Amino acid sequence: MSTPAPAAAPDPTPAADATEAVVVRGVERIFPGAKGATVAALTGIDLTVHDGEFVSLIGPSGCGKSTLLRLIADLDEPTAGDIRVFGKTARRARIDQAYGIAFQQAGLLPWRSVAANIELPLQLHGVGTTERRARVAELVDLVGLTDFARHYPDQLSGGMQQRVAIARSLAERPSLLLMDEPFGALDEMTRERMQTELLRIRAETGAAVVFVTHSIPEAVYLSDRVVVMSPRPGRITDEIDVRLGDAAERGEDLREDTAFFEGVTAVREALHGPQASPAGAARGVDVR
Repeated sequence: MSTPAPAAAPDPTPAADATEAVVVRGVERIFPGAKGATVAALTGIDLTVHDGEFVSLIGPSGCGKSTLLRLIADLDEPTAGDIRVFGKTARRARIDQAYGIAFQQAGLLPWRSVAANIELPLQLHGVGTTERRARVAELVDLVGLTDFARHYPDQLSGGMQQRVAIARSLAERPSLLLMDEPFGALDEMTRERMQTELLRIRAETGAAVVFVTHSIPEAVYLSDRVVVMSPRPGRITDEIDVRLGDAAERGEDLREDTAFFEGVTAVREALHGPQASPAGAARGVDVR
């Protein structure tokens, strides 16, 4: 969901790269450690996410994927470097509700119905009742939960709860979604259904997406580009273009396509080296 924020002064820095969804330049994040030591989570991060692009961040546990996402979301601050979201500072973008966020846990309020959970960010930001109800009706239809609008979270499956969380993150029509392993706790069959559902939602909304995952097949199936990160301190070591057609063109049969397997091989090689997969795999094949 979009993160509420206190009032703040206007961003004094002129907008730059406003046509790009996210621009990260020279970002480092260092945390204090035990006995005065420090822990470098991220170093030298440069990343651009274009408007409408789906980018996955993948790498070993502890490489800083989620830390980078939190920095973009202004849930943490970089030790050095600069982050822009649609040309604004991360702080200004958060205040302006320029993005929506979905985490691994749906984080629904158990005493609120599906509709009331989706409505929450609109209510917090003072949207009128009529407009809220109309927007909620659009969103429950978008995620296929119209018949469950009055149900409560404990009456829903895990996949349905995640659909509510995604709908809530879209409530304020953000042009960017930040997603931190939103399907990580789901069983494999539900996870695959949710991946296809996310592609449909993305095709309908046109939002850019930054998506953290540990799953190579998930990253390839969903993404326009897969960004590979190294063990701590996290660096970007490779970027794999995935040319498997637009979001609207990708369906379940894509998982059996040769180009999909070649994309998986390319990402696996970037993560582990060519010894992990047959040599000579392409880094993406256009199947449109």
